[in-house]
Amino acid sequence: MIFSERLKKEREKRDWSQNELAEKIHVSRQSVSKWETGKNYPSIEVIIHLSDLFGITIDELLRSDEELKERVIRDSKQLAHPKMKVLFDSVFMLGVILLASKLVIFGLNKFAGLEITILEGMPLISNFLPLALMVIGGIGSDQLKNNYVVE
Repeated sequence: MIFSERLKKEREKRDWSQNELAEKIHVSRQSVSKWETGKNYPSIEVIIHLSDLFGITIDELLRSDEELKERVIRDSKQLAHPKMKVLFDSVFMLGVILLASKLVIFGLNKFAGLEITILEGMPLISNFLPLALMVIGGIGSDQLKNNYVVE
């Protein structure tokens, strides 16, 4: 039995409406409805609360629903180097911003007749820095995205 069916069965066994269950676990009725229809899943904190409320083990709620089990496992993982991931993501975004700025300036020079120059005398830096930042940021971020803390 998947989670959505189990939740509905446990709720109905106690003759509770979706609204009554929602009030007991401090969520909206819409959340309960989405869980029962399989459109969404609750957080691990809510699953623990439901387990206590229904008097059944978390294992009984999770074990039968592979998708929910995978989501709980994925959500419980912590990146090993979150600050480094943010740094590489920021370097990538800086490259994107510099490239976009360069394209805007190129467009203004070409179509508006302006003569804006960036780092005059250093075309290598102005031409390749955005690309280099995007490559470095993208590779670094990709290397860290699946690197989790092992407990």
